[in-house]
Amino acid sequence: MKKECRVIPYQVKEVFDLSIEIPKGIELIQASDLWNKTKGKGITIAILDTGCDINHPDLQERIIGGKNFTDDDNGNPAIYMDYNGHGTHVAGTIGASGRDNGLTGVAPEVSLLIVKVLNGEGSGQYDWIINGIYYAIEQGADIISMSLGGPEDVEELHAAVKKAVEAQILVVCAAGNEGDGLASTEELGYPAAYNEVISVGAVDLERNSSRFSNSNREVDLVAPGEEILSTFLDGKYASLTGTSMAAPHVSGALALIKTISNEAFERNLTEPEIYAQLIKRTIPLGNKPSIEGNGILYLTAPDELTEKLQSAVQLLVTNSN
Repeated sequence: MKKECRVIPYQVKEVFDLSIEIPKGIELIQASDLWNKTKGKGITIAILDTGCDINHPDLQERIIGGKNFTDDDNGNPAIYMDYNGHGTHVAGTIGASGRDNGLTGVAPEVSLLIVKVLNGEGSGQYDWIINGIYYAIEQGADIISMSLGGPEDVEELHAAVKKAVEAQILVVCAAGNEGDGLASTEELGYPAAYNEVISVGAVDLERNSSRFSNSNREVDLVAPGEEILSTFLDGKYASLTGTSMAAPHVSGALALIKTISNEAFERNLTEPEIYAQLIKRTIPLGNKPSIEGNGILYLTAPDELTEKLQSAVQLLVTNSN
């Protein structure tokens, strides 16, 4: 029997015909406060998932191409349509264009490369995922987003991830939904458990840790992952729950962070340097690192810290006079 990877199990809460808003999860991470600097233009994110509804009005302008590695459509590599919904939802959180009468993603001007490695049933052979990673490398992706996982530590998968990171690609993975809410127990899913990737756990919209979110020593940070509104099949919208929904918040945020950081330093930062810039934009929530890593993604954290430091200095100066 062939080893398989699957979409990380998720819950569909509700499906809508229309959505004109910035989703609460995107507001929670303060993404819109960075849009005066960048909306992700010039950054390419490869989404390794179930494909995408390429005709969705909020996504079609963002998609620059893609490839099918699955057995859907008789394995035709040119057809990377989504028959599941998971990949379309992930794509919307990352980069829905914010058009009139539509929904806005974290990076609404980012370029999306659709790499279909999971079929309509939400499952995929490891070979499909490995080949998808190498395809993303060949296409010059800046970021790879994977809301998928399996229990097997496959050497070839790990090698592909390492190759992507060596190519200075940021690899973001959903931590997994096998958690029991206890920091003392470990739940491991791959590729999220590889040290080289950015493993993302979930919190709800009140910043409470999601009980289902995997806990282990490789969790890097957490992001909103419960009742997340995004794009769905047939041009619709849906509210979904899972670490699969948390990871794309980080993928989209990295598009903003990479642009802002490269401009600030006046050079192209390396993958570890961009990771450091990401972690600067987290706030601890008081949970153990096995549950929340460095804390929740909060994109304005450096600016708010600077303001507080300036206020403290001003107070010291005032009191000394």
